[in-house]
Amino acid sequence: MSSDLLDDAARLRRALPDDVGDRVVESLYTDAARLASTSVDRDDARARLTLDRALDRILTHRVWGFVAMGVLFFGVFWFTIAGAAVPSDLLYVLLVENGHAWLRDVFVAAGAPSFVTGLLVDGVYLATAWVVAVMLPPMAIFFPLFTLLEDFGYLPRVAFNLDRLFARSGAHGKQALTMMMGYGCNAAGVTATRIIDSRRERLIAIITNNFSICNGRWPTLILMGTIFVGAVVPPGLAGVVAAGSVVAVVILGIGVTLAVSWTLSRTVLRGESSVYSLELPPYRPPQLWRTLWTSIVDRTLKVLKRALMMAAPAGAVIWLIGNVHLGDASLAAHLVNALEPLGWVLGLNGVILLAYLVAVPANEIIIPTIIMLTLTLGANTVGAAPGVMLELGDDAAVGSVLVTAGGWTLLTAVNLMLFTLLHNPCSTTVLTIWKETRSARWTAVATLLPIALGFLVCASVAGVVRAFG
Repeated sequence: MSSDLLDDAARLRRALPDDVGDRVVESLYTDAARLASTSVDRDDARARLTLDRALDRILTHRVWGFVAMGVLFFGVFWFTIAGAAVPSDLLYVLLVENGHAWLRDVFVAAGAPSFVTGLLVDGVYLATAWVVAVMLPPMAIFFPLFTLLEDFGYLPRVAFNLDRLFARSGAHGKQALTMMMGYGCNAAGVTATRIIDSRRERLIAIITNNFSICNGRWPTLILMGTIFVGAVVPPGLAGVVAAGSVVAVVILGIGVTLAVSWTLSRTVLRGESSVYSLELPPYRPPQLWRTLWTSIVDRTLKVLKRALMMAAPAGAVIWLIGNVHLGDASLAAHLVNALEPLGWVLGLNGVILLAYLVAVPANEIIIPTIIMLTLTLGANTVGAAPGVMLELGDDAAVGSVLVTAGGWTLLTAVNLMLFTLLHNPCSTTVLTIWKETRSARWTAVATLLPIALGFLVCASVAGVVRAFG
């Protein structure tokens, strides 16, 4: 058998040209030169410029990469906020104004007891309707836009730009991607940490994801910036200053993310940073219909389902504390009075703290809960029913109620913006953290650490303002 093989090899050598080896080597060098000409800069000649290289020279530049990143994500956030306004208003009219009134009439016509009507219609239904109206449009806009950037190949460039910052903080470069996802929904951001292989670095990403402002917290920031912060400057500058205050909170959140990541990586989550080999994929045109399907069905609707599961019981609690009385006052009044001293220390008030307690299932209902509690426990001038969330129509009306009936000041608004950034995750996110970690310890850390920071920061700001104000 070995003799036959040797004979075959000899015949093959005779059949091949004498210079076959030279041809193979020449072909290899030709291919290498072609690759080098499109991807390597040399002293004697610039690499051939392609569209991918032209984009990368900007998007991964040490300076312009961050500028481009800021512009792109500012555009995504702005388009999400501005684009969600009209559909949110339409859903509010359909579900809250008309749907609530129609469902209430049905219960009354059916002879349902007033307690049952109030609990189910004014409580459970109204809270879930609020969440749909406020939460669905921003998610339906943000997630497709984010997925388009992902499909285009831009998000790996974001990770490339931020890798140095996260590496210096002891975290993983991919945490930049999960942080960005958290701006749509923190529960989705926590789920996205699966792309990080290291358990230590994944835990850091999970714990700090709450410092990305989810869409349920945007209304609070925008409203406070518009009513109070923008009011301290001439009307012509009010919009710019209000938007700047919201952007400032976002930047602060990124700084807190890096600072907490650095602290965790040097204390309870010590360890070696994993090697991050990032391959920048080529840019490619996104597949629009696949993007819409993935972002709407796999992300938006799943997150919304979790939020609704949490908002329904929250609505029942809000109605009950407003309508169940102990002595001559409602449970809400007793709780507000009990929380008022802590609220004063934090530069807030008892109404705000109670609103955050009952709105743990969904951040989207914080503002309507604050308005409801302020009106029903203060000077009620619009006929608000206890425990029933409502819309006052415009920002000026909301501001008037908060100042006159609630005694709010600029300090209250600024600290509310800070507390909106630094407070415990919603129950949907807490549930997601538990499912991803299967650890009560790390779920507790991810839940309590942000609110501890919120107390510290708000109390410090309130103390400084009162000392020097």
